[in-house]
Amino acid sequence: MNQALRLRYMCASILLVGSSLTTYGQTLSLSSAFQKALQADPAIQAAEQALLAGREKNVQGAALLKPQVALAASVIGINSHAESALPPQFAALAQPDTSGEVREAALQFTQPIYNASASSSKQQLMRQAEAAELSWRAARQDLMMRVTEAYLMVLGARESFSVCRSQSETFAQHRERAQARFDLGTDKITDLHEAAARYDAAFAQEVSARSALELRIAQFYAVTGADTENLAQLDPTISLDSLDVEGLESWQRKAMEQSARISAKSIESSIAQLESRKFTLESRPTLDLIGSYASKSKTGDLSLLISADLQRTATIGLQLKVPLFSGGMLNSRERETLAKFKQSELELAATQRDVRLQTQEAFLGVKTSLARLHALQRTVQSLKTALDATTLARDVGSRTQLDVLEVQQRLYGARLDLTQSRIEILLNRMKLAWVVGELEERDLKTVDKLTKK
Repeated sequence: MNQALRLRYMCASILLVGSSLTTYGQTLSLSSAFQKALQADPAIQAAEQALLAGREKNVQGAALLKPQVALAASVIGINSHAESALPPQFAALAQPDTSGEVREAALQFTQPIYNASASSSKQQLMRQAEAAELSWRAARQDLMMRVTEAYLMVLGARESFSVCRSQSETFAQHRERAQARFDLGTDKITDLHEAAARYDAAFAQEVSARSALELRIAQFYAVTGADTENLAQLDPTISLDSLDVEGLESWQRKAMEQSARISAKSIESSIAQLESRKFTLESRPTLDLIGSYASKSKTGDLSLLISADLQRTATIGLQLKVPLFSGGMLNSRERETLAKFKQSELELAATQRDVRLQTQEAFLGVKTSLARLHALQRTVQSLKTALDATTLARDVGSRTQLDVLEVQQRLYGARLDLTQSRIEILLNRMKLAWVVGELEERDLKTVDKLTKK
């Protein structure tokens, strides 16, 4: 018994500390928790780095069709021994033993004029940059959803723990009263055992609720790096009817147009198509404008037949390349990429199907949760009335204490269900926005407006 009391006091201290920090500290709203998660979550930080890397694809794609300029330079040492039968007047041109260095520098440039494969590669890189933007947006929305879920789960677990603690305290009082009446001889031993059993069941439920609360707190901290003591509490007096949704088909249509998952798969399919097209175009001729400017000189007593004292050369022209045979490599790569393109199309169709079903699930979740909330509100009100009537009937002798315990237990159960129902409505509404790809910070602020001021 002492251990149970210590556990209850420890659980109560969690709520007391939370309330004191809420009083003296700044309330942490859902939108504020998301801002903290942006700084603490490694997944979103990795997505930001992937975005920076992906944006470079635009630069790389544009570079494929721009001029390519290179500078080449060389210094070659030569030690030459030659024998010749030249006439005496030409003997100086071919001295038997010479040595020195030949120095050469050349500036070369190439400007693609027609390169269908490079043009396809450029488009492919541009699409990869778009995919990086989409991936970042999807990662940001995923983080919003994870923060929202963690935030609401903490609120739900905390409210459930509060209800369970109130229930166990109430049943503890009933057990103590039953013990006192039994000691006076006015109650049966079975009544005392029934009150004790209900208290034990309520206390076990309180322990489970406390464990669930600790787990939710740990999950919230893992996502945001923030404590939960000063989380803004949901205001039970605010109606959630404004979160109701209409028109399933319009939501599914928006999902097909805006879903980050579908957009990402669509871009992957177009990239695979461009990859297949690129190898088809590899067999086409290429035409480049090429040019160079070179300077060549020598030192020592090297012969003029090896190098002039100083030579400058400028060239410009067109270079045509016609692929003739690649050993079957291009044909094989074309067949491979075509198969991958068909694979990406089928994956896109599967993603569209999944998103459509997820949209319907979230949509129906909002509608069902709202209907359940209204039913539970009426249930709680009815059970409160029934509890008052049963308590009065017990006092006049027409009902027993066990009847009161039964109604109280049903009332606490309904309160727990009501708490979970409010959390489910918010989660389903946010999940619907997430699935269709329109989850933004304004949705987080909508939840903030439903909290206590």
